Amino acid sequence: MFTGIVQGQGQIKSIAEGKNQRSFVITLPNAISLNVDIGASIAINGACLTVTTQNSNHFSFDVIGQTLKLTNLGLLQQGDWVNVERSLKYGDEIGGHIISGHVSVAVTISRIEYQGDNTSIWFALPHAHKKHVLPQGFIGLDGCSLTVGAVTESEFCVFLIPETLRATGFGKASIGTQVNMEIDHQTQTIVATVERVLASQS
Repeated sequence: MFTGIVQGQGQIKSIAEGKNQRSFVITLPNAISLNVDIGASIAINGACLTVTTQNSNHFSFDVIGQTLKLTNLGLLQQGDWVNVERSLKYGDEIGGHIISGHVSVAVTISRIEYQGDNTSIWFALPHAHKKHVLPQGFIGLDGCSLTVGAVTESEFCVFLIPETLRATGFGKASIGTQVNMEIDHQTQTIVATVERVLASQS
């Protein structure tokens, strides 16, 4: 489990192709890489990955084909930067919302609007998740816990402050960028429960 508060950015050092998988070596910031054991869970762009090997602050992760297809991890290249968060520990402050690291789908940035110190980033809204993306609801985007600002028939947006742009990959994002989206599980559960109740009544 994670909180959606990105702790830093890592850089892709190398990528090795395997049989229906890829192995990534990612250089993590020193503050994040301390006391990380083999087998530990780390969110990379919001996707929960397992540490397979470690050499100083260089960590290896194996990513299977299905994850490469579902997320933006399949688009990563050597030298790219990724959002990083270590798993939640008992007693840690939850500054965002509970995120599992199980990406629902990758969404595309459709437009970016600048309003003084605030930035609005709009995303194409997948039809299958229209019922799950609600104004003022929680959403995970590339591992960041964010609040949905507005929703239209085909798009939704989040509002980002300068600190979020500085600390995450959103500062370098552009139209067409693919972003991992994780639906809030509480919202998903409520919607599914209501649908089952309504279906039973009809």
